[in-house]
Amino acid sequence: MTQIAFIGGGNMATSIIGGLIREGSVRADLIHVSDPGSEQRDALQSKFNVVTHDDNLDAIANAGVVILAVKPQMMKAVLEPLKETLNTRQPLLISIAAGISLPSLSQWSGCNAIVRSMPNTPSLTGHGAMGLYASEAVSIEQRNLTDSLMAATGLTVWVKTEAEIDAVTALSGSGPAYYFLMMEAMINAGQKLGLSEETATKLTLQTALGAGQMAIASDVGPAELRRRVTSPGGTTEQAIATFEGAHLRDIVEAAMDAAAKRAAELSNELGKAD
Repeated sequence: MTQIAFIGGGNMATSIIGGLIREGSVRADLIHVSDPGSEQRDALQSKFNVVTHDDNLDAIANAGVVILAVKPQMMKAVLEPLKETLNTRQPLLISIAAGISLPSLSQWSGCNAIVRSMPNTPSLTGHGAMGLYASEAVSIEQRNLTDSLMAATGLTVWVKTEAEIDAVTALSGSGPAYYFLMMEAMINAGQKLGLSEETATKLTLQTALGAGQMAIASDVGPAELRRRVTSPGGTTEQAIATFEGAHLRDIVEAAMDAAAKRAAELSNELGKAD
């Protein structure tokens, strides 16, 4: 197995490392992590027994895969000092930073085989959903390797164009917040109907979990599942009719369109090659 270097040891890097160690996908001694924070390095070394560095060049020295887990605003400054080494070694480069385009990543790093990914926060629990897009230089073997690494965070899906990463951002990248908002609204409504905050919260969270698991396990789609639990003249029908009357579908579409447009704007602002 090739050596893997993480540039940045924050939450998302930690979730991937944790998944890899948990599943036994990669030996701990083959995982190298660089981070400017000594406390973060110590925590990673203590928890996972990985190799840590305070210098990015040391981390990537022998890596076949380099995972970029730094903030988008820092990407150019982080990559440019590494360009000579990366250009010479040509590892597989995987970016989990939003808004940085492939041309920018290639120009700043000197690498050819690059994968852009868009994870979401449930990746921290191993239940994430991640969109992936590869440059033309990424081989089938490197795609498979990316899948095996990123599967540690949950579901991985490849998209056909880089522009689709913006749609992934609007759907699954920002999506957890949509469900959290719905949970908030249901908890508040439950309290107004007389339930305690504790009871409303427990029932809401378990209902969300159960609905998600049921949808994943079912052999029919969410629309059919909704129809099956919506009895004519019943309570659910009244609630659904209220949602439809308030044009919930249009609201969701408008919200996701706004998120996708903002993702494209951020890509232009942060990821423009120069």
